[in-house]
Amino acid sequence: MTRALRNIAILAHADAGKTSITEQMLWLGGMIKKAGSVDEGTTQTDSLKVEKERGISVRSALTSFLWKDTRINLVDTPGHVDFSADVERILRVINGAVLVISAAEGVQAHTEALWLALKKAHIPVILFINKIDRVGADLERVLKEIRSELRLNPLGLQNCSEEGSPGVTITELWNEGKMDESIVERIAETNESFLEKYLEGEKLTFTELDEQLSILVKSCEITPVLSGSAKYELGIDELLDAVIKYLPSPGGNSHNPLSAFVFGISHDKIMGKVSLVKVLQGKLATRDLVRNASRQVEEKVTQLRKLVPGKVEEIPVAEAGEIAGICGLSSARIGDILGQETEVAPPVKIQQPLLVVQVKARNEKEYPALAAALQELAEEDPALEFEWFREEAELQLKMMGWIQMEVIQQIILDRFSIEAVFENPTVIYKETPSTIAEGFVRYWMPKPCWAILKFRIEPAERGSGVQYSSIIGVNDVLQKYQNEVERTIEGALKQGIKGWEVTDIRITLIEGEDHEMHSRPGDFVIATPMGIMDGLVNSGTTLLEPLVSFRIQASEELLGNITSDITKMRGSFDSPTMEQGRFTLTGLLPVASSLDYPVKLSSRSGGKARISTHFHGYALCSDELGVIRPYKGISPLDSAKYILKARKALQ
Repeated sequence: MTRALRNIAILAHADAGKTSITEQMLWLGGMIKKAGSVDEGTTQTDSLKVEKERGISVRSALTSFLWKDTRINLVDTPGHVDFSADVERILRVINGAVLVISAAEGVQAHTEALWLALKKAHIPVILFINKIDRVGADLERVLKEIRSELRLNPLGLQNCSEEGSPGVTITELWNEGKMDESIVERIAETNESFLEKYLEGEKLTFTELDEQLSILVKSCEITPVLSGSAKYELGIDELLDAVIKYLPSPGGNSHNPLSAFVFGISHDKIMGKVSLVKVLQGKLATRDLVRNASRQVEEKVTQLRKLVPGKVEEIPVAEAGEIAGICGLSSARIGDILGQETEVAPPVKIQQPLLVVQVKARNEKEYPALAAALQELAEEDPALEFEWFREEAELQLKMMGWIQMEVIQQIILDRFSIEAVFENPTVIYKETPSTIAEGFVRYWMPKPCWAILKFRIEPAERGSGVQYSSIIGVNDVLQKYQNEVERTIEGALKQGIKGWEVTDIRITLIEGEDHEMHSRPGDFVIATPMGIMDGLVNSGTTLLEPLVSFRIQASEELLGNITSDITKMRGSFDSPTMEQGRFTLTGLLPVASSLDYPVKLSSRSGGKARISTHFHGYALCSDELGVIRPYKGISPLDSAKYILKARKALQ
């Protein structure tokens, strides 16, 4: 159902000014009496204590306001690369985005990653060049960087004069009174009828061309560019007008059966878990009995709320296209579908956790409370991949980087009053089979149990993940038991013989046997990890280390030192390109040897060299250069203890 509604996000590299832009929008929309300040910690969307203290956004915050009779649901997203997982979740529910670029700093390291993610998710984008009042602002230079580094041909709808000063002015190139010829030509060439009229000298109206521009933006064929300064309240009105004109409405029909997507989880001190959902079809109301299609359970909605930072605003109903918070769904998890099953936008990866860290309570008596706190945080951010190894009393999280580590540590203190210590941060390695081998398990004692399995273990192509198949028939092992084997494979590969997750592996079930009287589904759940680990011992495994692709831009005199650095870090690079006394160098670097290199490079160049990195993938690594860890918990190779533990006979 078409409605006057927009679900959009503001994205940017840190410090480009997106939270200040959000404040201006809320002020113009009449939601606040005065725009808050990031520096003073008075913004609406940075509501966490750690956000106010650090002056950065660490979690997405959704707010809502009216602009010219259109409801805009706006998500202010984190700008630091360490909090990319939060942005990834938001990309699955928005219908349009504003990508902010600083007029002074230009296209920065994270800008490119965000653009590529938006492009992959096929989300229409408006580019907004902020801070045009700042010293060093250069609109033409930024547009050139957009073309070269984002590989994009944007459509500028404005001109600026006196950039880099408080007296900067913006000239509109596209409205009823001003139709820039280059814009007319760009739009006309996308439509045969328009192009024919244009070439024959016929006048095309602003209305028909602007409608065509709207279609082109919504279909991601054209990306318009606007400029302004949130500090001086400049250009924000025009940006809001463009959001309404050029970004799509969410669609959906409130008269259809309910279908909603859970994209986030938060926790309220009074109401407990709050499930953040986008209603795709139908509608939700308080006291509705809702079926969770992903969990196969029904639960009652005890409260519906607007997602407004810092306060609770109850609503009676949420209709198709709306974003809302639901209380009462205790079983809900991020990624669940409520109501009728439906397809949702697939996830798009921006960054990957590269570090694993052990978390301890400074006061050992708070260990159980810390474990509960980490479980709650991991429910809100599954990318943390919290693991609790009870035998070792060890708590582990996966981290994007050092900033995230510091922020999570502070959140644990502020929210749960627990002083946590983060120890032994280690690069996340993986394992892959070294050769083809077989793994065998005969689980038939102590009775009643019966599960006999033989697997073929093979190395697979780099980046292919886990491939599983079965070539045995149901006369050997009943299908319901084979289903249990397949379901258990993922968990069986969480730790290999060197303590890391096993990937790039092809597993084939080649032989098996069940028993008419003694076999149970759980027998195959217990047996599968034993057979897989036996196969990994026989094949041996090779470590895989994470690599990042990099792009470095610096002055020519630094080229020799930088290429020497890369060689020392076991990196590789392509031939550099030179332009106006500066070079651009691209290549690959192992994460383990280059974690602190951006800081070193900045120091060496006086802050004038730029480096951007993106996760590239995993590559073979020798044991000497990597890290081998002991198995956490009871290994399936220790079959006697493992069976007792699996059968809950060992505490």
